[in-house]
Amino acid sequence: MIKKLTRHYKKLKIGYIKVAMAAIFISMLFLPNYRKLESTGDNIFTVYLNGEQVGVTEDPKNAELCLIDARRRLAGTSDELVLADGEVSYEGSEILWGTVDDTADITANMLAVLRRNVKETLNRSYTVKINEYTVNLASTEEVLALLQASVDRYDTEHQYYVELTLDGSRELNTLAAQICSEEEREKEEEEAQQVMTDAGVVAEMDNMFDEVEPEVEKDFSDYDLGLKSLSFGDTVEVVEAYLQNYEITPLDQAIEEVTKEQEKEQIYEVVSGDTLSQIAEKNEIPLADLIAMNETIEDENSIIRVGDELTVTVPEPELSVERTEEMYYEEDYEADVIYVDNDDWYTTQTKTLQEPSAGHRKVVVDVAYRNNEEMSREILKEEVTYEAVAKIVERGTKIPPTYIKPISGGRLSSGFGGRKAPTRGASTYHKGVDWATPVGTAVMASSAGTVAKAGWGSGYGYVVYINHADGRQTRYGHLSKVLVSPGQTVSQGQKIALSGNTGVSTGPHVHFEILINGTQVNPLNYLN
Repeated sequence: MIKKLTRHYKKLKIGYIKVAMAAIFISMLFLPNYRKLESTGDNIFTVYLNGEQVGVTEDPKNAELCLIDARRRLAGTSDELVLADGEVSYEGSEILWGTVDDTADITANMLAVLRRNVKETLNRSYTVKINEYTVNLASTEEVLALLQASVDRYDTEHQYYVELTLDGSRELNTLAAQICSEEEREKEEEEAQQVMTDAGVVAEMDNMFDEVEPEVEKDFSDYDLGLKSLSFGDTVEVVEAYLQNYEITPLDQAIEEVTKEQEKEQIYEVVSGDTLSQIAEKNEIPLADLIAMNETIEDENSIIRVGDELTVTVPEPELSVERTEEMYYEEDYEADVIYVDNDDWYTTQTKTLQEPSAGHRKVVVDVAYRNNEEMSREILKEEVTYEAVAKIVERGTKIPPTYIKPISGGRLSSGFGGRKAPTRGASTYHKGVDWATPVGTAVMASSAGTVAKAGWGSGYGYVVYINHADGRQTRYGHLSKVLVSPGQTVSQGQKIALSGNTGVSTGPHVHFEILINGTQVNPLNYLN
């Protein structure tokens, strides 16, 4: 009995195994995710996204399509641009039978991974570029508000507005900013309406009468005073961009940055009559700063010439606005000076032949500004109430003689003006300058002229006086030897004596004076 049961049990077990094997075989034939694969090398691929397993597929291209679909679904969750890291990798193997995942499941798994790797949402924004300055704003409305703030500083009556237009000359979608006039827009609309309503013949006759009618000079009351034009003084470009929140500047901060005046370097060209202090004052900068900004200037006494270019700083906003204003005013005015040339006089000699008196006039002008700096003005109408009387000046045309230091080298030992008497008998007011130098140093004529005196001169010791063509006189004292005679003509730089220690003197030196109209002046102010 027991043997019969054992044999029956074995038959059931073998039958069970056969049924299971048949079920497995049937599922392999009919279940969609379990299939026989061709033996062609790697024929099944485990897919990873950012290192996380997201499914199994028999074709890597399916995974790429799933990733595209997952990104589309991710982007659909936001109105703005959403970025997420998504790097796909594969691990292939070769098998005969295997299961693959449905594309919907792979897509869902990829979407879950992308959501875990989402970066901060990027916002559609606009980058405004003004020369080297850039600022990012959240919308075109904010861009217009920023640019309008620069315009409103000068347009208090709100006659002008900013418009953004597509720049067709650029490959990228770049917007250009321009300032438009409300008046011009209304005029264009009226003209367009007029064209629609006017009959062709009537319009043609109006044009004929306009051409024939003579132009009448405008009276002062006919001018429409005030702001006439506005434009940006810098190129403004606006480009669409996608940026993170922290990269976008609040509108109030952007307006302050763009409209606030900053110190900017510019080039100033020296004109006739300029001095360093005048240039500093004209540009509203300290003289010390002007010297520091220009390597060619050593100190406040440095020589500048017409045409020299100096670096200066001027206050300017990031975005400059240029405008023209029509203005009426009355003023006293001066007539231009009339010069009468005298070829017998030096250029240092002048004489007033007629004193001036101011005139009065009424004026209408167009004044051009860049920000608050006046650039030019054009007189549109002028009416003189009474004429100005010009100043008439007679002036010399001859170049005056120049003066040079009478010795080479030497040490300046005593300057011009008040001093303690260096020795008994010496003056407490020094009427020249002294250069300490060894006895026998060559003394030269400071300028060409005629020797007036050459010999002993009491306190001067041995001395030479020379009269010059411009009426000045030079004196050279405390000499050891005189080499010229009275009445002798000498040229500039010619040796006239040797230095010494004669007369009232405390040591070997040369005493030098320049006299104008018989009075000693500081020689150092006249030496080249």
